[in-house]
Amino acid sequence: MNIVLEMTLPRDAGSAPLARHTLDASLRGLGVGADIRADIALALGEACANVIQHARASREYEVKVRLDSKRCEVDVIDGGHHTDPTATWHGEGSPNAEHGRGLHLIGAFTEDLYIQDRPHNNGAIVHFAKTLAS
Repeated sequence: MNIVLEMTLPRDAGSAPLARHTLDASLRGLGVGADIRADIALALGEACANVIQHARASREYEVKVRLDSKRCEVDVIDGGHHTDPTATWHGEGSPNAEHGRGLHLIGAFTEDLYIQDRPHNNGAIVHFAKTLAS
């Protein structure tokens, strides 16, 4: 079974929990264990928080998810005005810092993390994936 979720969300603090809960319900429906769901929720929350905090040029952002029985792939897409799409991520602090650990956390709890610019648009795409079978 393949599941595709596409959400266009307002860039406000209430949208991140909605994105996490929507994805978690789909993962739970596929029988994915709590530990893997928690890793994905943490990564999605960090990516959404970054967009909400830093992509001020846009009122909305997108979350696109592709799921099957083995893998979950997530893209969080902002519409910010970046000359360098990774600019908000390059300033990431050390893993022990109080702020700026989002990229470290996403990378620690998921696989295939990368950031790229949006073709033909302003902003960036934060991509990560997670294997669902342990």
